[in-house]
Amino acid sequence: MAIIEATDLRKVFRSVVRGPGLGGAVRALFARDHEEKVAVEGVSFGLDAGELVGYIGPNGAGKSTTIKMLTGILVPTSGTVRVAGIAPFDHRAANAQNIGVVFGQRSQLYWDLPLRESFELLRAIYDIPLDRFRQNLAHFCEILDLERFMGTPVRQLSLGERMRGDFAGAMLHDPKIVYLDEPTIGLDVIAKEAIRTFIAEVNRERGTTVILTTHDLADVERLCRRIVLIDEGRVIYDGPLERLRSEYGTHRTLVVTLAEASSSEVVIPGATVVHHEMSVVHLRFDRRTTAAEELIRRVTERHTISDLAIVEPDIESIVRRIYTDGYARPEALPS
Repeated sequence: MAIIEATDLRKVFRSVVRGPGLGGAVRALFARDHEEKVAVEGVSFGLDAGELVGYIGPNGAGKSTTIKMLTGILVPTSGTVRVAGIAPFDHRAANAQNIGVVFGQRSQLYWDLPLRESFELLRAIYDIPLDRFRQNLAHFCEILDLERFMGTPVRQLSLGERMRGDFAGAMLHDPKIVYLDEPTIGLDVIAKEAIRTFIAEVNRERGTTVILTTHDLADVERLCRRIVLIDEGRVIYDGPLERLRSEYGTHRTLVVTLAEASSSEVVIPGATVVHHEMSVVHLRFDRRTTAAEELIRRVTERHTISDLAIVEPDIESIVRRIYTDGYARPEALPS
């Protein structure tokens, strides 16, 4: 059963157009012209309980506007949205009990209070039973390694420590749904991995539905099986990550290490040399026309090799290609 249902969501922002200078400001007082900007245009999708979905797109695509409509911050211009059976903007208090939110650039913690006291305030706001609060906090302290800075004021925490605290704070009241907006932005490798592990565990063990918006597509590859791709306010792809990879990840790279270094040109039918340095050669080939096994056979017939590996296209390069060229069905793709 769908826990989130969005149907033909549309959001238009209307703003006053003012002419230049003082004259323009005066004229705007008496005769105002307006312009409209469509941020979201006919977005529809549904999420089943327990899904972990990547909601991605370039800057200005409409991701944040969609999330704000799902959380009840914004009212749609048209269309309908239901989150756990209710309209978020009509029942904000009830909706707040069902959701948790983590914004990479904003914090729900209290800057002048120690982290522990921020959690106590959140317990009071959400009316969390004391036993459940203690159980959740102990669990999150363990997996997020919070105990060593629980007594530190939030303003003195590093970015990685604050983000761990924000994740714990968002999950204390056992929300059914969590919205994550750039949750790993600016974090180092260790902090990113801790956050990704926490997201995966919460989704797996608690069945929490997660919508992840991010520009760090390593987060998507690590966590999501399904992605919703939005561009210019419209959904252009909604489906499994692997299907997108198979449709657009048509070219693979065979990395060959020759037994002896050579500066002479390497020519292999069915492949293009994209990099050759000393004994290492990168051969790019189209998996639709050339099988990896056949290409390896051609290489070994011409050269003595000591090692080889096949590199699959990463999701970042695939999505970048879609942003640049637009999304097309597989039969429409150029060879």
